[in-house]
Amino acid sequence: MKIAIISDIHGNLEALKATLKDIEKRKVDKIICLGDIIAKGVHPKECISLIRTNCEIVLQGNCDVHFSTEHKNIDEMNEQEQKRIKWNKSLINKEDIEYLLNLPFCHEFYMSGSLVRLFHATPTVNNKAILNVDSIETKYKMFLPSKNTQSQDIADVVIYGHIHHPYMDKIYNKTIINVGSVGNAFDVIRNKNKDSDVLETTKSNYLIIEGEYGSREYSSYISFQFIKVPYDIDRELEDENLNIEKENYRFELKQGMYRDMTKINENFKKLGIDVDKI
Repeated sequence: MKIAIISDIHGNLEALKATLKDIEKRKVDKIICLGDIIAKGVHPKECISLIRTNCEIVLQGNCDVHFSTEHKNIDEMNEQEQKRIKWNKSLINKEDIEYLLNLPFCHEFYMSGSLVRLFHATPTVNNKAILNVDSIETKYKMFLPSKNTQSQDIADVVIYGHIHHPYMDKIYNKTIINVGSVGNAFDVIRNKNKDSDVLETTKSNYLIIEGEYGSREYSSYISFQFIKVPYDIDRELEDENLNIEKENYRFELKQGMYRDMTKINENFKKLGIDVDKI
């Protein structure tokens, strides 16, 4: 069975349509979405509709919750965050909000002998960033069960989103994979003197996992394929005047960089990485 795993659409309709078209071309059996359908782009409602139509399993991302829920403490937030919440909620209706708030946290299945566990960010919370450069111990915790997981078994393969940075690593005979982002791909390790063409990053990213679905026997192959799909970024930005943060959105889509690298660099420093030498 071939399963496409997508994540972090963030209201980018053009990226999602291009990705779904590519998935259809590859004759995938089912699609799973790891959340963050909304926020940033101006087409969250259309993206929700496409996800509901095309995805067999949809998990809940942090943005799906943050921009759908009623915040009792909203007056305590900074002015920009208040505007951001109100604007994103104005783009979706009550049915959309109910759908997003009731999405499951985690999904798991066996494939070719491996217990594969999927979630948006971590098995415990959906808003913590686990990076490709994080410690082995931090990555190992991603395989452990929690009150949010479907079983209390330790996973063999974990697949997640949230950080928008596709990668795969092997530790302790286990495999950890980030699928990247469909609608908001970026690379956090950047240096203008070392960077390749930005188009290497700004395409939509997703993953295909293939093997014997439901099998607990190590008797058949399992494979993981990273896919990059080009899409019309300029067409996605045609409606940017509707976006209250259009400069930030344009920057992220065009440059493949996070809008606030200060926040990213602080995380690097905590890991002992000299940002000035990147």
